[in-house]
Amino acid sequence: MQIQHNLRGGRTTVRERNGVRIVTRAGGRGYVQRAYVTRGGRSYYSRTYYDHGAYRVGIYRGYYYGGYHYYGYYPGYRYHPAFYGWAVRPWGAPVYWGLGIGGWGWGGAPWFGFYGGYFAPYPVYPSAALWLTDYVIAANLQAAYAARSAANADAVAGDDQGQTNYGDGAGQAANSGPVTLTPEVKQAIAEEVKAQLAAEQQQSSGGQSGSSDGQAQAPEPANGEVPPALDPARRTFVVSSDITVVSDGQECELTAGDVITRLTDTPDADQKVTASVSASKKKDCGAGKQVAVSVEDLQDMHNHFQEQLDEGMKALAEKQGTGGLPKAPDTGTTASDVPPPPPDTTAAKDLTDQEAAADQTETQVKQESGGGPGGGRQREGTR
Repeated sequence: MQIQHNLRGGRTTVRERNGVRIVTRAGGRGYVQRAYVTRGGRSYYSRTYYDHGAYRVGIYRGYYYGGYHYYGYYPGYRYHPAFYGWAVRPWGAPVYWGLGIGGWGWGGAPWFGFYGGYFAPYPVYPSAALWLTDYVIAANLQAAYAARSAANADAVAGDDQGQTNYGDGAGQAANSGPVTLTPEVKQAIAEEVKAQLAAEQQQSSGGQSGSSDGQAQAPEPANGEVPPALDPARRTFVVSSDITVVSDGQECELTAGDVITRLTDTPDADQKVTASVSASKKKDCGAGKQVAVSVEDLQDMHNHFQEQLDEGMKALAEKQGTGGLPKAPDTGTTASDVPPPPPDTTAAKDLTDQEAAADQTETQVKQESGGGPGGGRQREGTR
């Protein structure tokens, strides 16, 4: 069992036993991962996420690189190639997609007012790729705001830059001046969106591993294939959850919606690489700082990015042809060769049990060490 506390006091607990991986986070959130199926010599895993009574399930494929085990997101379906091509190509004319009902619907949302000094959506959208870029960024910021509200309402007002830099306190976005998430950083995210859509289009077309039964297949990762977290072609990552990193020998925190750029491709002995902070909501981990971040955290960011992009494509497929958006040529889907399983409804109990075990382990460690509640940011206990 590995127990890690971030700078806000939030705790992440990871435990792997008998092939089951359980990850719990603050607020009773987390996931349970179990072996699912083996296809073509590759292992696939089911992940059941649980958050405040809601379940969702995803498929992950496992493979090794550099002696370490990685898990990569594996979609349950793909769109037909024409839809991906339409999403990448420029539209005939820019599209205005407002903040009110019929557009984004963010106008009066508390999260949008709070992060008004950090994020501003594009005024118009010349392509679906930029629309999806704002979708992904907004999804992370909504999750960040919800996590803080659930964990501690007072923590929302305690961010370093304060409420006045993120909104006027009445839910209105403070977008009259320059925002922290610059056009250059957003463009870097947009390039990642385009690259992922192009990869999905190739895989939907058959790519390197077409299927004779009409099912969409992704190229199978062989042992030794570079994971997306270390792929030289993938540099920009959107932070998907609060993580503690080290900069100049000091710990600082990155939060969901921050953006980092990986600088090095070879992990050190601690399985960490160097990244530069491109955009951050906190001064202690501000833009321009170089930080050491774990490869596992980067892989989680990329997996989350893929999932959010799939959700964005689904929303775009539902909205195309309405509200001023151009009509897409084909929004049909093809099922994956690995169908998603039903949610594991025992996940909630597994997460609760692990939280209780972590509480007991920390109490035992503090008693044995004679330390206080802190006693180090990261601890390891065995049960």
